[in-house]
Amino acid sequence: MSGAPTVAVLRIGHRPERDQRVTTHVGLAARALGARGMYLAADDPGVIASIGDVASRWGGDFFVENDVPWRRCIGDWKAGGGRVVHLTMYGLRMTDVIDDIRREERVLVVVGAEKVPGDIYGLADYNVSVTTQPHSEISSLALFLDHLFEGKELNREYPDAKIRIEPAKAGKKTVER
Repeated sequence: MSGAPTVAVLRIGHRPERDQRVTTHVGLAARALGARGMYLAADDPGVIASIGDVASRWGGDFFVENDVPWRRCIGDWKAGGGRVVHLTMYGLRMTDVIDDIRREERVLVVVGAEKVPGDIYGLADYNVSVTTQPHSEISSLALFLDHLFEGKELNREYPDAKIRIEPAKAGKKTVER
């Protein structure tokens, strides 16, 4: 996806006893829809292993880092010239700011689980509302990435994939290498 920013996701507020499935799906959606990696601001090796297993079989160079201090992650990202986008119901409309964000070189997308710390709103360069209605962080991330990459991520191929799906009108066809 040439010309598009390099994107990583920072998952905050993850509760290992409750959020494993949702956080895993945040990582899988991020990978499938064009992000380069995910930082998890919690200690949950099971989530890391699940996403890593998918990436190793289905291809790409998606990274996942466990137990990342979120403040340091944001600070390091900004120090490297990146911009921070916080997905929230309370931000600016995505459709109003997506063109500006698309022009950035590096974008860190912050996705919360439980209520996010108020500091996030001040640390973010963009507080972005995918809609002003309650819905899931997975759908917010998916819609944001799709708009950011203008749909180009939907046909992305992974040359190093051990497994890939062969599109078919009916039935399921996978190819293993």
